[in-house]
Order: sequence, then structure tokens, then C-alpha cells
Amino acid sequence: MRAGRLASGTAGRLWARLRAADFFGHSFQLAALAFLCFFPFLILLTAAVGQDASDVLAGWLGLDQQAAEAVAALFRPGPGSGTLTLVSVVLLIAGAIAVAGTLQSWYQFLFDVRPHWWRDLGAQLVWLAALVAYGAVQARAVAVLASPALKGLLGFAVALLFWWGTMRLLLTGTVAWRFLLPAALATDIGWTGLGVFSSRYFSATIVANNQKYGPVGVVMVIVSWLVAVGVVVHLGAVVGRAYAEHRAARPPRRRP
Repeated sequence: MRAGRLASGTAGRLWARLRAADFFGHSFQLAALAFLCFFPFLILLTAAVGQDASDVLAGWLGLDQQAAEAVAALFRPGPGSGTLTLVSVVLLIAGAIAVAGTLQSWYQFLFDVRPHWWRDLGAQLVWLAALVAYGAVQARAVAVLASPALKGLLGFAVALLFWWGTMRLLLTGTVAWRFLLPAALATDIGWTGLGVFSSRYFSATIVANNQKYGPVGVVMVIVSWLVAVGVVVHLGAVVGRAYAEHRAARPPRRRP
């Protein structure tokens, strides 16, 4: 009886939606795509605007200086790596678009929005630019602000705007801003919690893995973080949509 009530309750419905979205398998898919396809694009684009991709990534993970240096070693160019051909640039852009398209397909499934490829492609390109801009703002804030409290508040506010705009953009404006706000807030809470966890756990793990396994150990931690990002994205969208639907279904209050 208790198990049946739990399955039919709010938690059971949320879990059913997550399972229907195959959130765990999709999270591994995102991790693989991001590491193989998006990171090279991030390196190229951040270098073009005078930023360092390792600083952006370290800011997202909330790493301390020693862990950030271990991550920076992964992005250090080797001899002869400064030449890019037209084909390699096209492949880098195509890989980044594949990552954006994967995220967009998740949101379309989770919010029951039909895809339209001619609008979706434009939204993906704009989102990639917004993601790099978000990373640059966060990396700049970490470098300039001295107070951890100010960093946390600014990071939470900027991340909320980023995730809110991400959903609206990748859903090509088909879902109202107001309906998306709970999902953006839930995602931001999960994103911030992941940042706090990674700053306290992943920094030490990256340093230890780097000493024990070398660069492969650092890669293992980054891939684990990317999988967690996929889980946060799914969970935030599902919880936020459920709350928005619950609010919309409530009868309006009568005025006395």
C-alpha cells in the first residue's frame, strides 16, 4: 500500500517522467559529446575572444588554484597545434552544434514541443554564443570579486538568467517565460548545488587523480561532472514543469 501511494504520488510521477526521458543514458551521451565535440570548439572560441577555456571550465566546476592548474594542463597546446584548416573548423562547429542540438531535443521532449529544424538550428547557434559569454562573465567575476558571498550571489543570478534564457531560446519561444521560470529556478538550484559540491569534492579529487593517474585522472573527473550536469538539466526541467502545471491547475483565490 505504501509503495503504491509513493508510486502514484508526486515523487513517483517525477521519477516516471525522468525514466521516460532516459535521463541517465542521455546524461552520459551529453558527457561524451561535450568532451569530444564541444571542448575543442570552446578552446577555439575562447582563444578568439582573448579568454582561456581552462579558466571557464574551472569557474564552472568551482575549482581551487591547484585543481585549476591541473585542468589547464589539459588545454595547453602542443607543438604544431596552432594551424587550423577549413575542414577542422567546420568539424568543430558541427560538433558544438550537435551538443546544442542534444540539449534542445531534451527540452523539446520534456516540454512537449515539436521540433522545427530551420528555427532550431538558429537557436542552437545563438545558444552556443550565449554559453561562451556566460562562461566568460563567470570567469571574470571569479577573478575580480574578492568576497565569496558576492561571487555566490552574482553566480546564482547570472546562472538563473542563463538557464531561463536557454529554455526559452532552445524551445524557440513556444513556451511562455512565466511557465519556464520554475524550471529555470530548479535548474539553477541544482547547478549551484553541483558547483558547491564540485568545489569541495572535485578539486581534491582532480589533484589526487592527477598525481596518481596523470591527465587521464583529470579527464575522469570532468566526465563525471558532465554526467552530473545532464542529471541537473533533466531534474530541473521535470521538477519545474511539474510545479508550473500544479500552479496553473490551482483554482484562483476568491477575493473577500
